[in-house]
Amino acid sequence: MGSILITGGTVVDPASQRQGAFDILIVDGKIARVCGAGEAGEADETIDAGGCWVVPGLIDMHVHLREPGYEYKETVQTGAQAAVAGGFTAVACMANTNPVNDTGAVTKYIIEKSVAADLARVYPIGAVSVGLQGERLAEIGEMREAGIVAVSDDGRPIMDSALMRHALEYSAMFDLAVIAHEEDLALAGEGCMNEGPTSFRLGLKGMPAAAEEAMVARDIALLERTGGRLHIAHVSTAGSVDLVRRAKARGLAVTAEVTPHHFSLTEEAVGDYDTNAKMAPPLRLSSDVQALLEGLRDGTIDVIATDHAPHHHDEKDVEFDCAAKGIVGLETALPLCLALVREQGLAIETLIRAMSPNPARVLGVAGGNLAEGAPADVTVIDPHATWEVEPERFQSKSRNTPFAGWQMTGQARATIVGGVVKWRMLEPAANGRRKRSATR
Repeated sequence: MGSILITGGTVVDPASQRQGAFDILIVDGKIARVCGAGEAGEADETIDAGGCWVVPGLIDMHVHLREPGYEYKETVQTGAQAAVAGGFTAVACMANTNPVNDTGAVTKYIIEKSVAADLARVYPIGAVSVGLQGERLAEIGEMREAGIVAVSDDGRPIMDSALMRHALEYSAMFDLAVIAHEEDLALAGEGCMNEGPTSFRLGLKGMPAAAEEAMVARDIALLERTGGRLHIAHVSTAGSVDLVRRAKARGLAVTAEVTPHHFSLTEEAVGDYDTNAKMAPPLRLSSDVQALLEGLRDGTIDVIATDHAPHHHDEKDVEFDCAAKGIVGLETALPLCLALVREQGLAIETLIRAMSPNPARVLGVAGGNLAEGAPADVTVIDPHATWEVEPERFQSKSRNTPFAGWQMTGQARATIVGGVVKWRMLEPAANGRRKRSATR
């Protein structure tokens, strides 16, 4: 496998409480040394990280790779390609495939596809209920043995409170987090965006914040009585942040995530019925955005995850209330997150903690640190690179993004998985576009 020397960069490793100018030597897929400049000796390959941050490989614990069953939207191959292009060395994929990942056989299939892709690490998340129908528990033990790292019916809420209680109790036996899509379907009704000024202006049916908050409150109450581990997906309202904060103060094993689109956009992004701004949960108010940012700052929100949800253009090029919910996020997440550091004063170490060690901890997977002997999953970030979002150049198979045409600052210069460079951003090309290269 050989050796790689990353030199000249600023290492940011919250798990080791290390931040500063260090060189990193990688040998045979492991971190061999983290040392001062010139102290590591020579290597087979040298990566000049001057002006860049060198961080533990980014981990996205909430993506939809669509395979098996919806390969016209995304595959494990194209999703993993998008992941490394965005700086992610690992992703965890949700179970809403066809067939649903509710058996060990489907779990093994996804793992086999990820091994064949040989790009980012792919960790399957198993379904809570058979067929995502919310009626009876899936074969969680069988899927755990096959390789799942959590369980979730994401895309659908678990409306049956008794089933959610059993899921928390049973998953605790396997030390698995239950990842909850919090949405009271009765309150959400036929809402297709946030219930607020913009929905009233556009004449669209709204989804109140209470539809999320009522379910967050229910699941925290169940957690308090049953034990287990609860992870709340894509938190979007100020009320949900407050509920999680209070639960943590009581010592409950609850964690939460926020997506880049929910802290970068408000309901106003829907504009004049832009279906690329339709997602679940919906974009909220500016007051909710501020609460999400404060939750990141004080540790109430543990993780930043993309909820990468690719859709075919035919599913978006329809009337707003009929359009599919969700956007692609793997290739735009990093610059949106870096904007929090530049514009909102978020500490660099807080950002990296939410994008690497914390998701590794929630999922119980390797990675999230640059300690000697750890797997050499490393992301080299150029925080100053400027570029324009051109969806047609995405590595993902889908193009559904509200950020088309945005001028971004920051991107992954190199993504290293297991000591192998899987993505590399080369020097600017003559036409102003930066050359890109991926290896398998």
